[in-house]
Amino acid sequence: MKILHLIPLLFLTACSTAPKLTLMPQQPLSPTDNSAVRYPEVIHAYHVGRYADPNDGLVMHEQHVVYRVEENTRWDLHSGAVGADFTVPRDAAFSPVPVNEAILAEVNSQRLATAQIMVQARMLSAAMAQVHNALQEANTNLQQTVVLRAMVGDLKQRLAALETAQKQQTPPSTSTGTSTNESADPMTP
Repeated sequence: MKILHLIPLLFLTACSTAPKLTLMPQQPLSPTDNSAVRYPEVIHAYHVGRYADPNDGLVMHEQHVVYRVEENTRWDLHSGAVGADFTVPRDAAFSPVPVNEAILAEVNSQRLATAQIMVQARMLSAAMAQVHNALQEANTNLQQTVVLRAMVGDLKQRLAALETAQKQQTPPSTSTGTSTNESADPMTP
């Protein structure tokens, strides 16, 4: 009998409302400098214009910006501070450029050498243009020389043909032993 009295109690507990969950805001964590422990991630933004979806030709994307993580965050495995005054630079991109007189002198000499090379490159390109023009002119002259030689050869052949034809047309002269101005033909005046 005792069991029968417990059944209504079970029904009463089933009808009870669930307790409300209350969230208490936590205090923000104190910011810590993790730059000596981890490298930051590098994110680049790319502007993308309109394009058709390569997977579905019926879908077109409007222009928008795409953000891409170029380099994830990673652990800095370099040794920490060796001494109290010495810290290892995180990355060459984030460290300042060392400047002293020797570096400045080398940079200036490199600038001067670059300027001289640029001047010489311009002079070389001008000389190359002149050589190119002279080569084209020589090629034209060569073509004209070939044409003229062909014409001279043709003219020589025609002249030789005319000389042989002239020799064939004129009969060999017969000498009678008289040298007069009279014509050999009595019928001619």
